[in-house]
Amino acid sequence: MGANQWRNESDWPLPGARQEHYFLHSGGKANSGNGDGTLSSSAPRTESPDHYVYDPAKPVPTVGGPLCCDSSHLGPGARDQRPVEERDDVLVYSTPALEQDLEVTGPVTVDLFASSSAVDTDFTAKLVDVWPDGFAQNLTEGIIRSRYRDSQEQPSLLKPGQAYKFTLDLWSTSNVFRKGHRVRLEISSSNFPRFDRNLNTGEDVTSAQKTATATNSIYHDAEHPSALVLPVVPGR
Repeated sequence: MGANQWRNESDWPLPGARQEHYFLHSGGKANSGNGDGTLSSSAPRTESPDHYVYDPAKPVPTVGGPLCCDSSHLGPGARDQRPVEERDDVLVYSTPALEQDLEVTGPVTVDLFASSSAVDTDFTAKLVDVWPDGFAQNLTEGIIRSRYRDSQEQPSLLKPGQAYKFTLDLWSTSNVFRKGHRVRLEISSSNFPRFDRNLNTGEDVTSAQKTATATNSIYHDAEHPSALVLPVVPGR
């Protein structure tokens, strides 16, 4: 994508791709597209965390993405994410406009240092290509349920207020971020109905009788270097 061309490769991931870290930065106000969240290759030092309130009764809606089977209600594919980015429960981090093309081909991950006021919650991430006219094109996305941060077989609830490291798998993509575009990362706690809502109580979602709101915090400082990790292909 971006270059709008097909290319065949003999290995996966691409041997020449290098893992580059784009660290999260802000003054503690990365909420929405109007916030102060940025991405850069410089590691953070002393910065205030970002906070948002996740309410399962008001989840962030799914807008496009890898959907199937019900396109009349939920259109799949590339969609403008700006309506989602108007919400205060979506944190937005962006690079400056790129000075040259940037090819990203391969698995995408996010190293996220976060805490919650709840014993269980979700964290979501979305990679976005921002065009010069503002169009925010979704590329790939992922989610992690906190209780399964270490093991799918042995879930473990959170200690409220304690910071943990989460690794979010955003699957893979192949996109050339064109000169003048920006790389963007959205962080939140829901992407509904693509993913079922975490009710924040620690109960199984099929048997839970109540919900709770969660105040979730994202850390980006010297001890908690949250970062978007991109497989960058040089020289293309």
